[in-house]
Amino acid sequence: MAQSVEAEPLPECSPHVRAAESKWSQPLPPLFPRTKTPGAFNIRGRRHSVRDVYHWLLTVSWLTFAGVGLAAYLVSNALFALLYLFDPHGIAGARPGNFADAFFFSVETIGTIGYGVLAPRDLYANIVMTGENFFGLSFIAVATGVIFARVSRPTARVMFSENALITVHDGETTLMFRAANERANRVLEAEVSVSITRDFRTVEGKSMRRFEELKLVRSRSPLFALTWTVLHIIDEKSPFYGMTEEGLLKASGQILVVLSGMDETFAQRIHARHSYLPEDLVWNRHFADVITEDEHGRRLVDYTRFHELEEEGEPSLTREVEAADRSLG
Repeated sequence: MAQSVEAEPLPECSPHVRAAESKWSQPLPPLFPRTKTPGAFNIRGRRHSVRDVYHWLLTVSWLTFAGVGLAAYLVSNALFALLYLFDPHGIAGARPGNFADAFFFSVETIGTIGYGVLAPRDLYANIVMTGENFFGLSFIAVATGVIFARVSRPTARVMFSENALITVHDGETTLMFRAANERANRVLEAEVSVSITRDFRTVEGKSMRRFEELKLVRSRSPLFALTWTVLHIIDEKSPFYGMTEEGLLKASGQILVVLSGMDETFAQRIHARHSYLPEDLVWNRHFADVITEDEHGRRLVDYTRFHELEEEGEPSLTREVEAADRSLG
């Protein structure tokens, strides 16, 4: 007799939790936005610290970074120009009380240019010039360090398939997706972890988030150079066993993928992440083969077909479910 594929929405747990498993919360937006932009979560009440400015400067876009740097440069020169104006006759060669002359003298000082036309004349102007010179050296040093950190920071260019598939592979129902290294180099000792996160309600009626790691056929690759098809067999121990798309939507399910490895170019560890929502799951399809041969018999990897899906003549999973239900009915 065929086994029933009807199963509880959640894996085995305590009796109290099992009693509440039917009380699902309403579907919520994905907890982990599918974006590469840090800080994509909407968090209220988080305390901000000045120490996080460095982290913020590393993560903002280059356009924002350039805008902030230019604004800081102009505001600093304007403030020092106002300090110079407290002594209208403190700058030799400048018109007394003229803001433009004081501003451009500040630009020369902060950049250690020194054309020789404008110069501090008295003690007050020399004191301000000394302070500005120290500030300018520090500003340039910090800006150079942040720019170098942004440029040298290791990044991953990993492409994930647009869809994750639930299909029959090698005779077993399998969840699969694939990843590709978009750079012409190799990632050493690559590792991938896949988890499913879902909402459930406790007996007390509280909505909580549950993370469950999926067991993979192969979670480690010594050399990730081209593509990698990640496989998870859906058996009795799998969180996906007996789950339907409607059940996953009801539980606000989301598949989280984290891939990491040692980039041989940077000689540093890199990370890439992706997620799949219930609407990204496709049933009874297979990925198109991206490895072909050219006219000279050499292997060719065609990334233009990376997201393409193909139908197979294997039995439909839906028909298998219906057959199992009928056999038990």
